Amino acid sequence: MELQDSFKKYAIFETGGKQYQGIEGKTIAIEKIEGEAGDTVEFKEVLLRKDNEKIEVGQPYLQSRVKASIVKHTQGPKLIIFKFKRRKKSRVKKGHRQPHTVIRIEAV
Repeated sequence: MELQDSFKKYAIFETGGKQYQGIEGKTIAIEKIEGEAGDTVEFKEVLLRKDNEKIEVGQPYLQSRVKASIVKHTQGPKLIIFKFKRRKKSRVKKGHRQPHTVIRIEAV
């Protein structure tokens, strides 16, 4: 079974307390970061890097970096928080939309 070309080279990096898989040319939504659309960013916290058959694992991080460009800033789906206490006439309804930044991975 042959792997797709896009999965032969990728990296696992960390930002905003979460881990993401960075594949060159792909776009992903991450936790909001500073910057305008079109700016380039580098992620220093690279945990794992795979290049064809060579796999590098960080202890805890690698020296290499993941380069990406910011596509846009957006928000996630609306989440409804509803609190209710029976027989107390207590109801609270709140909504929340988490801010995201969409990035395109340029180099791994």
